[in-house]
Amino acid sequence: MIMEKERLLIVEYGKKMSTSGLSRGTAGNISIFDKDQGLMAISPSGVGYFETEPEDVVIMKLDGTIVDGKRKPSSEYGLHAGFYKAKAAEGCLSVVHTHSDYATTLACMGEPLQAVHYVIATAGTHEIPLCPYTTFGTPELAEMAVAACNDGQAVLLANHGLVAFGVTLAKAFNLAGNLESLAKTQWQCMCAGKMNVLTKEQIDAVKVRFQTYGQTKPAAGTTNSY
Repeated sequence: MIMEKERLLIVEYGKKMSTSGLSRGTAGNISIFDKDQGLMAISPSGVGYFETEPEDVVIMKLDGTIVDGKRKPSSEYGLHAGFYKAKAAEGCLSVVHTHSDYATTLACMGEPLQAVHYVIATAGTHEIPLCPYTTFGTPELAEMAVAACNDGQAVLLANHGLVAFGVTLAKAFNLAGNLESLAKTQWQCMCAGKMNVLTKEQIDAVKVRFQTYGQTKPAAGTTNSY
């Protein structure tokens, strides 16, 4: 089976996306790009995540040519392909598109995600921009979403949802989860009537700190004490 490992991961993370509430039913879609082969594995259109089997995952070229798979690909395959074409060199090798509650709420309000919490730095930026509305599954949406994303790893789609990407599916999925949590916090701040938004400089400092976060090896003569 072509891209068997990637197919298994898409089945696994589709279930995680559903149980976590990032998307419900058949909403949203996920993919993985093999840069060496030039092939994308993507979830099928209209098949529930708990009904999806590895052979249901569709293998495609970025031009839309189906290489393997018995199902129709996600209607947003062009959106995923657009990100890979534009950003694979920047580490975009997996894409998660969600319809999560709070991120979608802000997208429906026409609000970008702001730096109300430093976790936004996990997207490599100080603001998650908003792509203007256009019909789902169209080349126009793919083009507009990629253009709106700028230098970060995520974008809100007006009246639609969220797109997040990463070098692995785990990282893209975790980013989507972080941004949904951030969207909830921002919504709560908006309801309370006050938001203390961090500056770009403050987020840039967080990005530097993230370079030594977790089980990283400290530089010679230094220690990690946090």
